[in-house]
Amino acid sequence: MILPIIGYGDPVLRKTGEVLSPEHPNLKETIVNMYETMYNAYGVGLAAPQVGLALRLFVIDTTPFSDDEELEDVEQKELKGFKKTFINAKMIKEEGEEWSFNEGCLSIPDVREDVYRNPTITIEYCEEDFVMKTEVFEGLIARVIQHEYDHIEGILFTDKISSLKKRLIQKKLKNILEGKTFQDYRMKFFAKKGR
Repeated sequence: MILPIIGYGDPVLRKTGEVLSPEHPNLKETIVNMYETMYNAYGVGLAAPQVGLALRLFVIDTTPFSDDEELEDVEQKELKGFKKTFINAKMIKEEGEEWSFNEGCLSIPDVREDVYRNPTITIEYCEEDFVMKTEVFEGLIARVIQHEYDHIEGILFTDKISSLKKRLIQKKLKNILEGKTFQDYRMKFFAKKGR
């Protein structure tokens, strides 16, 4: 089932996600719905707060990035088919020299900004089997994970840009808050009149 994506300004996007247990009601269904919602919106990642659930859960599939001609063959291969569910993720380390990449977010449509992040991360998480793993990820995969991880910590990519850039996008953010934006996927807006 395709769920509406929660727009910028909704308090759920600022909450720290709750830890999940294997007994969490409808968890498998929620994960399936999140993948469907992400694919429907042509996203590469989606976190539970973006569908209105303050939970430590996000899904990613970096396949769309694998078509980028500017990437080396090795990275294109890594990105193709990299699909993973992250439950109860905990960032252990972010390291290396920060690099810039133009990021966007399904909850903040029509806003893209350069964000600096570390190239290598070590993260602890469970997949759907709830077996805890610790893994190291690099490059674009690490970036997508960092972006989605921020969501379960109540952080948005717009928090990581300069105050000048924040001022420049203020009008766009206000329009999103009020639902004055158009995109190809369903959204739910916090301050939309008559919602």
